[in-house]
Amino acid sequence: MTQQEQWTSRLGFVLASAGSAIGLGAIWKFPNVVATSGGGAFFLVFIIFTFGIGLPLLLAEFMIGRNTGKEAVSAYRELAPGSKWHGVGYLGMATCSLLLSFYSVVGGWIVLYFLKALSGSLLQGGRNYGELFESTSANPWAAVLAQALFLLITIVIVARGVKQGIEKASRIMMPGLFILFLVLIVRSLTLPGMSEGLVYFLKPDFGQLTPQALLYALGQSFFCLSVGGSCMVTYSSYLKKGEPLGKPALSVVGLNVLTSFMAGIAIFPALFALGMKPQEGAGLLFITLPAVFEQLPFGSLFIVLFLALFLFATLTSAFSLLEIVVAAFTRGKAEQRTRMCWLVGGVIFALGVPSALSFGVGSHLQWLGRNIFDWADFAVTNVMLPLGVLLISLFVGFRYPRRRLQEEWNTLGSRWHKGLAVYVFMLRFILPVIVLVVFLHGMNWLPV
Repeated sequence: MTQQEQWTSRLGFVLASAGSAIGLGAIWKFPNVVATSGGGAFFLVFIIFTFGIGLPLLLAEFMIGRNTGKEAVSAYRELAPGSKWHGVGYLGMATCSLLLSFYSVVGGWIVLYFLKALSGSLLQGGRNYGELFESTSANPWAAVLAQALFLLITIVIVARGVKQGIEKASRIMMPGLFILFLVLIVRSLTLPGMSEGLVYFLKPDFGQLTPQALLYALGQSFFCLSVGGSCMVTYSSYLKKGEPLGKPALSVVGLNVLTSFMAGIAIFPALFALGMKPQEGAGLLFITLPAVFEQLPFGSLFIVLFLALFLFATLTSAFSLLEIVVAAFTRGKAEQRTRMCWLVGGVIFALGVPSALSFGVGSHLQWLGRNIFDWADFAVTNVMLPLGVLLISLFVGFRYPRRRLQEEWNTLGSRWHKGLAVYVFMLRFILPVIVLVVFLHGMNWLPV
């Protein structure tokens, strides 16, 4: 059975897919790695890797979903009947469920800070924002209720369906995200002393391109495009037959690179103008940046805009994570969508509660220096996503029926027609090696 719902337009598909890919990755770690790994040199390498490695993997998921018109599990079953390849779809479901379980915790923190900013209680002169974040994340009721609220928003949107829910929300949130970015960039670039941060971010310094930085750029090149969890298999299954795939894929990659660039332009000039250095993760988002906005004229307004921007980005990613699981259970039966959204969302919420409590009452539950939140993050980022990418690459390279693969390849456009043999060679022999290297690096099994 094919999916009953479809995107209303190519633009809707591109915005939803870009929203899936554009999440916290653009700020959580990326700016700090760029700054400490050669600035513009690292960013240039990241762009090359994203188009050279991430784009082929994104196309692989697009071609699986659009050709079958089915969600991930059913798509692999159709293309490889009588085999175990549908396990890749189940792996994607597990990956997205675990990812959303702790991703919603971070989304909950953003909701809490956004509400604090709206009320005007977030920015206070001389406030210790490190202590504020520690007390906020350690409060069990606040952390769990905020996680529940974030998931509630996600469930309500996804339950409305592909066209009326995900696509409609993405058509509002994605343009809104870029408008907010532009406002923040203009403000950042008008600060006295901003040029030092701009140079720090963009000036190439190839001497600082360490092996670790190159390996991070390799991994980020496909993780930042939301490939590996089969999210894009499910999203592309809602495309109309014959819809060209080349331009949408390039658009998604281009929007993702543009977002990373805009994040750097918005953050670094402001940091350096106020004498601060970039951090990574929660330290940058919840500690350093509030301290920056506190010192700016109209800082209370701009912190609201900033948090709204990242709430949008986090939600659009959450939509795709929930959708792949819901779609696999409903199998195109629209009448089951609402009930399944609430059921799956409830299970993911319960799965994420231990992560939400990892910084408070559950902080003592650690193993090898990691709490539950950290282990969930490690399992998804370092094990499940690389494994998913590896299997998808091998599936399209070796198992995807060649006639059907040729049909999908022909929709990319005339410029692509002669490249299928090269593409298959990459998927069979080059990308698996790259993924294996990234995996070994993530497990700290490489001597670099």
